[in-house]
Amino acid sequence: MTETTVVEVMAELADLEDPKIREVNEKHGDDHGVNLGKLRALAKRLKTRQELACRLWETGDTAARLLATLICRPKAFERDELDAMMREARTPKVHDWLVNYVVKKNPHAEELRQVWSADPDPVVASAGWALTTERVAKKPDGLDLAGLLDVIEAEMKDAPDRLQWAMNHCLAQIGIEYAEHRARAIDIGERLEVLKDYPTSPGCTSPFAPIWINEIVRRQHGDESQTPLPTGAAMAPARSPGSM
Repeated sequence: MTETTVVEVMAELADLEDPKIREVNEKHGDDHGVNLGKLRALAKRLKTRQELACRLWETGDTAARLLATLICRPKAFERDELDAMMREARTPKVHDWLVNYVVKKNPHAEELRQVWSADPDPVVASAGWALTTERVAKKPDGLDLAGLLDVIEAEMKDAPDRLQWAMNHCLAQIGIEYAEHRARAIDIGERLEVLKDYPTSPGCTSPFAPIWINEIVRRQHGDESQTPLPTGAAMAPARSPGSM
């Protein structure tokens, strides 16, 4: 791709900038003002363009990096490239999209999961836990679920916000997916009280693990006999800090 193409895309992103959207996003740590629906429409028009995606990522601009995650070829990145990109992902939304739209689809995802989970940088570690939650839900073979609960029980209470959120998601996922670990997962959540008072909008489920686990299990089994949940609890958990 030519430099002109990158310049043209950056100009189009600039035209999509909305000061009101930026103001809201900045409260959550994201320094861009582009409507995400319009960003996705732009990505759909551009289609998959790996070289352009790499050039957009190199700009360091948040909107450009979000667009890059949508038009890249996830399997084309080498392990070290993704590791560097994760450490460069300054904002919560770029971090989340990089994990969900790129790393999860890459053949190095499992290796990165193991490396990142033990990283001293809590933001990088949170990416490792996000990948672990994905495995809990889809590819649990080989995972030590009891061991994961041990780590969560010991470390989640005092973990920084984004790492704490990722560990809490893993806790809830274990409780939802595996009946044999459900009671312990709920007990850990009740004792640690992580996100117990997190503000939850109508139509969203509280991210407090005991509520989250019980609500999803109840809905999966069609059991309406359990104790009613707080108003506003539903299938989708409340969003993580910075994910608005």
